[in-house]
Amino acid sequence: MKIGEKIKNICKKNKVKFIINDDPLLALKLDADGCHLGQKDMNIKKAKKIIGKKIIGITCHNSMNLAKKAIKAKADYIAFGAFYQSKTKKTKHLASVKILNKVKKFTKTPTVAIGGINDINYKNLLLNNANFLAISSYIWKNKKFKPLQAIERLK
Repeated sequence: MKIGEKIKNICKKNKVKFIINDDPLLALKLDADGCHLGQKDMNIKKAKKIIGKKIIGITCHNSMNLAKKAIKAKADYIAFGAFYQSKTKKTKHLASVKILNKVKKFTKTPTVAIGGINDINYKNLLLNNANFLAISSYIWKNKKFKPLQAIERLK
């Protein structure tokens, strides 16, 4: 809770949404802006009962079928990836920009690209219909740049 409160304040100060990963109950306790759910987490209907009308995003890996289910369940965004090898997690599902372009043909639901995104490859994802990028290891595990320097390189 202490760490969550600190991160929430940083997000608020920088006008960034505060989304809790995997845990709608923690999102509720912290009064977060929303929650992200993986395929093995709580289902979206149950999560909506807990956090109400706040943001709920769903991991769809590289699957149009999972994306269609998430859209039908009224997810606020759908996340695809990993697009590249990542230092954060083992890459179990590789996604390509084809899925971003394909999904945009039948929905306006925002898309998030995740996995191995850095200052070299991020523009390609944005140019291919990713509305948002989830970037972790490039910022927090970067051997060349400190976090703020890494973020500046993405502008």
